[in-house]
Amino acid sequence: MRKIIVAALIMSIMAIGLTGCSAKTEENNKIPPQKVTVMLDWFPNTNHSGLYVAKDQGYYAAEGLDVDIIQPSEGGNPQLIAAGKGDFAVSYQEEVTIARSQDIPVVALAAVIQHNTSGFASPVSKNIKTPKDFEGKTYGGWGSPAETAVLKVLMDKYGADINKVKIVNVGSADFFASMEKGIDFSWIFEGWTGIEAKTKGMDLNFIKPKDVYNILDYYTPVIIASEAKISQDPELVKRFMRATAKGYNFAIDNPEKTAAILIKNVPELNKDLVNASQAYLSKEYKADAPRWGEMKSEVWKNYAVFMYVYKLIDKNIQVEQAFTNKFLPE
Repeated sequence: MRKIIVAALIMSIMAIGLTGCSAKTEENNKIPPQKVTVMLDWFPNTNHSGLYVAKDQGYYAAEGLDVDIIQPSEGGNPQLIAAGKGDFAVSYQEEVTIARSQDIPVVALAAVIQHNTSGFASPVSKNIKTPKDFEGKTYGGWGSPAETAVLKVLMDKYGADINKVKIVNVGSADFFASMEKGIDFSWIFEGWTGIEAKTKGMDLNFIKPKDVYNILDYYTPVIIASEAKISQDPELVKRFMRATAKGYNFAIDNPEKTAAILIKNVPELNKDLVNASQAYLSKEYKADAPRWGEMKSEVWKNYAVFMYVYKLIDKNIQVEQAFTNKFLPE
């Protein structure tokens, strides 16, 4: 009889414990996901694929995050992020360096693409094969002083005179439309506009600044957050970056599936362009780095020195405050 009573007590205690666990699980399931915003730097494209994959495949949801990917608005992303107008954003090493030199407290969390795949493109008919050939030509840019500085350093190496280049601000005008309106060459991303030219059957000459000067092999684009966000909610940053890294690693391993996900989420994009671009970038996201997103101190230091020497920033920055790898998963 005593054994029966003891057994009954044990069963009662276990039942109470299981009920408590069940209640806790149910309570946890009722916790709403944390709202998070990510601002893009431009219209959606394959630079952003990892973000769309992480949302579409439920990687953010698995981290308890409800992520809203939004288009850029008025003002630079570092300024908006520092002001708390968003949680994370896509930016560029150049933009972050300028912000840090102006005491705007933003930090790069990951390099979206490991090497600088941008460069100066022109139709083959323009016969622009080296920076020397920029002389006598019209450059269509977006009005950044950095453009002039990069043009100058490239042309100096070839003994060319930047004063012989006509520089026109075309803003966000389409590369192909610009080429039909008197522009001879522009600065583009090979992985998007360069690929688009191939899909259109247009042959381009393409000059990569990093191939002329290694110092110009900087990180573009990067994912950023504010110092305040990092200090106040490091767990959020860790969860967001864990899911984002998973999204980009998926894009590295599955370019065709990734292209389909991006097209599903942004159906106005050209399917052929997205597929070709994704195939190209799948090899560039991580490239020779030990993991996606990892950044090197010397890359930040070298480019900051370049910007300071060419008076793109008024004071040099402490690069260890401008970027961090600590939120990247191992």
